[in-house]
Parts: sequence; structure tokens; C-alpha cells
Amino acid sequence: MILTILAALAGAAQAQPAPAAAPDYAPDAAWLCLPGRTDPCSEPLQTVELRGAGYGATSTSRPAANARVDCFYVYPTVNMEPTMNSDMVVGPAEQNAARSQAARFSGLCRVYAPMYRQVTGMGLGTALTGGDIRAPIELAYNDVLAAFRDFRRRSRGRPFLLIGHSQGSIHLLRLLQEEIEGKPEARDMVAAYLIGWNVLVPEGQVVGGSLRSTPLCTQAGQTGCVVSYMTFREAVPPVAGGLFGRGDSPGLDGRSVPGMTAACVNPATLARGPALMDSTWSSAFVTAGGSPAVIWSSEGPPPAPFVRTYGLVTAWCVNDGPSGYLAVRVNADPADPRTDRIPGDIALMGQPAPSWGLHPADMSIAMGDLIRLARTQIAAFRRR
Repeated sequence: MILTILAALAGAAQAQPAPAAAPDYAPDAAWLCLPGRTDPCSEPLQTVELRGAGYGATSTSRPAANARVDCFYVYPTVNMEPTMNSDMVVGPAEQNAARSQAARFSGLCRVYAPMYRQVTGMGLGTALTGGDIRAPIELAYNDVLAAFRDFRRRSRGRPFLLIGHSQGSIHLLRLLQEEIEGKPEARDMVAAYLIGWNVLVPEGQVVGGSLRSTPLCTQAGQTGCVVSYMTFREAVPPVAGGLFGRGDSPGLDGRSVPGMTAACVNPATLARGPALMDSTWSSAFVTAGGSPAVIWSSEGPPPAPFVRTYGLVTAWCVNDGPSGYLAVRVNADPADPRTDRIPGDIALMGQPAPSWGLHPADMSIAMGDLIRLARTQIAAFRRR
């Protein structure tokens, strides 16, 4: 069944019946986040430091007053409506995703985040049980495409970053393939952060495969490149035929493309060696499948809605044949008050699902590193 969903997602761009017309993104009501208004991407975020000695200082992140760059963010699968595609009504799930994944970027860029008729949890479940979801995927992508074109109209040609996770990255990858690569838009792209989905590259290479000319980011100050990774606990790597972290995912014909691996770029270093990660978590991170909630510190509940844990996690890129992923190790110390475990597993029947890795925590694990990298790339782009 995993192969069915991969085939549906990978093949959505092939010939399908024309989807319903995309929403009109000229009205502000079609957007989850827009510059200059109060919404989940502009709210001040209080964050408490949590290190080995326990809770530390609390800080508040705020939007930049005069950002010179724009960000286009597409949120992951969060909608659980009993339909194949969601509606366009802003709900708590979309708001929480934007707060956790996009709001901190507002300190660097003006954040635009469209509502879109994404494939819902029910739609993905349909695929997992053998159903065909190519038409719902096409509908969702055409919404994102229409929103991007309106974003560029509003942005007036300013430099931009693409930021997506999971289903958001699926649509942004296709957008990059069809609307940006080889076109004038490419000159304005600072970088693309396509997190939590398989961006394929030939084994040992940094370009080719999913993208014709856009390389992976490999060195400081590089722009016009892609950051992509999927997180897995070091002891539970991606499995053959799994949903994430594999370069041998089948297409519509059921065959895989030989010689491909899933891209992995560690945003902390852009190198393959291990690095201490700068992580930011929702203090109320919702675990999946009945996993117990994380007790962040023996001192008690966090005094802020977000928790920053620098060095709790060490991560490094692994590429082993078709497998490509960000391996994660928790630096547990039972003697200190800080948690010895992190959230992110998706449990099925009480056991972690190995094909999913730490998918819900992909961006949390490296949020501070992504922000730092974006700041460096924006500065380099402006110098250029």
C-alpha cells in the first residue's frame, strides 16, 4: 500500500482531467499569512531555553520591520476533514502549523502562506488502501500554483525563499520544476527548503534526478540551491519500499529509477559530519499513535509555548545506496533535569512506524539551524 501512495504522489503531474478552477488569491481572505497583518506568522513567539542545567532565559521572536526578502510557505498535511480535499477555511490545524514552522522566518522575510485545498488525512488514507488520489493532488497543486503567481504579483519581483514540509514540499518541488527552473524566476530564488519529502539525486551527485539544474546546498553563502532532508532515529533507518528517505520510490508504472538516492542536506553544517542541532519545539507537541507526552524537564512544565534545546540532538546525513536521511541521536543524560527523549514518532498499533521516521518533527529538530542558514543565504544573495 505504501507503493500506491508513492505512485499517486509522484505521478500527479501526468495527464489528468482538468481540476476545478483554483481559488482567487487576490482577496486577502484566501491567505493564512500575509505581511502587514496579525496572523499566525506575525504573532510574537515566546521561547524558553532548555539546556542540561534546566530552564534558562525566555525570549520573544518578532517580525522584522523592514525585511528585504519574501518567503512563500506551504504547510504540510494537517486537515482531517472527511473529504478528499480540504476547504479554504482557516482552522487551528493550519494556524498551529504556521506558528511552528513559518513564524520564526518572519524575523528575516515577509511571510506569505496560502490556504489551499490540500489532500486531507482521509485522502492519504484512501491512497494507503489502494485508492487513486491523483485528481485530489492535482487540485491541491493548482491551488498552490495560483497562489504562487499571486504571491509574485504582490511581491513585485523581490527575492524569495520557498519553505515547505511534507505535502507542502511535494507541491513546491513540482512548482520549482515547472515554474522556476530555467526561467527568470530562478534569478530571484534565494533558496528552497523542501523538508520531509524525497528530492531525488543521482548517488554521489548534488544535481539531477528530481531537479534538472538546481543543486543541493553544500557550502556557506551558496544561493539558488535546495535544502532537503527527512529525519530518522539512528537505530531505525528508512526501510525498502518505505514512504520517506528512499530514492527507489516507484512511479506510476511501478518501477523505480535506478541509481537515485534521497537528498540529505544538514542545515546545521551543510556537511555530512555530525552536528549539534539547534531545535525548537512546541511545548505541547502532539505525539501520534498514543506515544506518551514528553516531560521536558523534571523542574516542571515549560514557562513558554516553545522550547529551544540546543545540543539535545546530534544529527548527520546518511546516504547508503537509495537510502538518504538525517540520522538523529538524542544526547540523553539521566542525571540532568532535561528530557532524555524527543517527540516525533508515528505509532501504528503501539509501535513506531519505521517508514515514517520522525516525520512530524522534521522542522522542529533543525528550526534554529534553518533560520541561521536562511539569514546567511539572504545576506549572500543581497551581496551578489
